[in-house]
Amino acid sequence: MGILRGRPPCPRAMARLGAVRSHYCALLLAAALAVCAFYYLGSGRETFSSATKRLKEARAGVPAAPSPPPPELARGSVVPPLGAKAKSLEGGGAGPVDYHLLMMFTKAEHNAALQAKARVALRSLLRLAKFEAHEVLNLHFVSEEASREVAKALLRELLPPAAGFKCKVVFHDVTVLTDKLFPVVEAMQKHFSAGSGTYYSDSIFFLSVAMHQIMPKEILRIIQLDLDLKYKTNIRELFEEFDNFLPGAVIGIAREMQPVYSLVLCLEKGPQSHSSLSWKGLLVVQVGKRGPDRHTFWQFRHENPKTRVGGPPPEGLPGFNSGVMLLNLEAMRQSPLYSCLLEPAQVQQLADKYHFRGHLGDQDFFTMIGMEHPELFHVLDCTWNRQLCTWWRDHGYSDVFEAYFRCEGHVRIYHGNCNTPIPEV
Repeated sequence: MGILRGRPPCPRAMARLGAVRSHYCALLLAAALAVCAFYYLGSGRETFSSATKRLKEARAGVPAAPSPPPPELARGSVVPPLGAKAKSLEGGGAGPVDYHLLMMFTKAEHNAALQAKARVALRSLLRLAKFEAHEVLNLHFVSEEASREVAKALLRELLPPAAGFKCKVVFHDVTVLTDKLFPVVEAMQKHFSAGSGTYYSDSIFFLSVAMHQIMPKEILRIIQLDLDLKYKTNIRELFEEFDNFLPGAVIGIAREMQPVYSLVLCLEKGPQSHSSLSWKGLLVVQVGKRGPDRHTFWQFRHENPKTRVGGPPPEGLPGFNSGVMLLNLEAMRQSPLYSCLLEPAQVQQLADKYHFRGHLGDQDFFTMIGMEHPELFHVLDCTWNRQLCTWWRDHGYSDVFEAYFRCEGHVRIYHGNCNTPIPEV
């Protein structure tokens, strides 16, 4: 036994022992590399998952790789289907959202009454306007150079530096716009202008009719407003009415609140004498000594006694008032029907059908095509254009006047048409 213990280990045992030691060393080395890799890779140069990487980069202020964005509208790009919800109006995502208002402000330099109306309108509008930090109110004025300076002075007076919202002012030269409008509206002017002919200067009164062809493509929606208005609420709320447009609608507008489109009106320059007479159930109002030569729907109503045309609401169609108009410019651009109705032949056909002859420009055009294609219009509640003129009540229409003039609800915009004073309350 002692001889055996003193012998050197056999070669086979030594080989087995070396293999075990090599395996053990390899395991230790692998463990050490794993620990080093954990601390090295966890330092921020590499990640174990995209979620870990985004978390580390967010902490470090480095923008993470974007996830696929949800579909949304970008400014001036894809347009929603007609009548679709359009909360963003213009601009998408976190970018600026533009709200556009347009007002005509011409021949104001020596017109104190017009300046006073503009002051009331702008003061009430700007005082009550509220917009979010990313929203911009764009005020568009159509004017000549002299009126532009008057408008600038008014805005310096009424728009304080700390208005609480972003505001941009844009001036459009009335001559430039007229040059663009005249070829589009020349043929229709003879049907809806006060004169007997077509006058170049009258074209500007049809701006809303063709504004989708005049304004930059980036402007998708705009609200055109008269200056004889007084605002009783935040104008931003009116833009939400665009969301209520049904498919196919291109314009939002309120009903006319006087029986303007159910009578015969005769006009003559110079001293005026008024008289009225009944003619087969219709009122003929004569101004001056000439016979009837300015008519709206009176003959059509005479030939169609059961028609809704020209009748009071809710069953009748009293026509439209253009003091407040929501123009979905992109919908107007995309509407084959609206484009067709601008063609001279179509205007002539409808004017012949309804025996229509007016003198109120764009308002007459919208009223006429609205009788034939009401689907083009979103009818605003009367409280968005609460007209105050009562001229026809005192000139032969007192028996039916209230049926046209009635308006229930909290007034949001007063319209002092025909120089009617606006309530202070």
